[in-house]
Amino acid sequence: MDLITYLTRIQFGAAALACLPAELALLGARKPLLITDRGIVAAGLAARVTALLPGETPIFDETPGNPTEAATRDAAAQYRKAGCDGIIAIGGGSSIDLAKATALMVSHPEPLAQYAAILGGVARITGAMPPVVAIPTTAGTGSEVGRAALITLDDGRKLGFISPHLIPNLAICDPELTLGLPPALTAATGMDAISHCIETFLSPRFNPPADAIALDGLARAVRFLPQAVADGADLGARSEMMMAALQGGMCFQKGLGAVHAMSHPLGGLEQPRLHHGTLNAVIMPAVLRYNAGHAAEKYDRLRAALGLPPGADLAAFVEDLNSRLGLPASLAEMGVPVACLPRMIEGAVQDHSSATNPRPMTAADYAALFDEAMTGRRGPQ
Repeated sequence: MDLITYLTRIQFGAAALACLPAELALLGARKPLLITDRGIVAAGLAARVTALLPGETPIFDETPGNPTEAATRDAAAQYRKAGCDGIIAIGGGSSIDLAKATALMVSHPEPLAQYAAILGGVARITGAMPPVVAIPTTAGTGSEVGRAALITLDDGRKLGFISPHLIPNLAICDPELTLGLPPALTAATGMDAISHCIETFLSPRFNPPADAIALDGLARAVRFLPQAVADGADLGARSEMMMAALQGGMCFQKGLGAVHAMSHPLGGLEQPRLHHGTLNAVIMPAVLRYNAGHAAEKYDRLRAALGLPPGADLAAFVEDLNSRLGLPASLAEMGVPVACLPRMIEGAVQDHSSATNPRPMTAADYAALFDEAMTGRRGPQ
């Protein structure tokens, strides 16, 4: 196990979960609320956390696939009723994001919407929050070290809540917790990590340390993701993917781009329920083609990190990787209805990630990209 201090405190490595009691003592949290979902409970992973804690730990296990304002209210109510003084999140990005939003809600006045980034909420979020411990069970979101929480509000908008105060106080990254992840979910979450590394690297903001981390995380993920999908019991590959996901999260500070601006509103749909990492994987080729002429030097560096020859088609590379991993080739294949696209275009234009795309975006640009991603066929650039 290795201690890493970058953005926050990170305990990384096989069996790292064992350090939880000592870390909670350092944070002064004596009665944490455990936030998770029913799948994690059924898999026995939540019990591995509660076994390390004294007494009876209150558990909120109603985290939806895409965390909502309603779930945040329910978790906050349980936190207050149980007299909790901290939060532990175990699961994927949804549970971790819900934990961040819950910490915000129990320490800041309502309504929650006022803290959304696009509504001017960044400055309203203060450090007066209970400690949060994030324990990822997937290798993809990077939410364990990210400063953002994506929450679907009661009115259907999926908005980003962004602040350095939302970065968990501690991340426990134990790859042993990912050994039971099914191949399809391993692939989808792994492509999420890859999308983070690519989009943050292409962001026009100046942050060379983040660029270096993004390139290393990308090379690591592309090398080990097929291995983790093929053999889920390979602890070495699982460890490498957990590090790649962590690196993707470390880079969030630099901003994302059009891939995430498009996937965020799609993730807010009531039906069908769409997986964020899969959305990013399907959308990425179209966005890579769209941005190609506006970040030529960075595309060269991406090719070098991936071991590709000069001039190689990055979009085709991602399409091939998606195919090899068994992921869908289009949004239509995922069940996205054409009728929702006008609302998705509007959401993408307004999304906080749009501002850091390397090529300026308009509603017409997003319309063309959604059309291409819907069919999986290349459109005019």
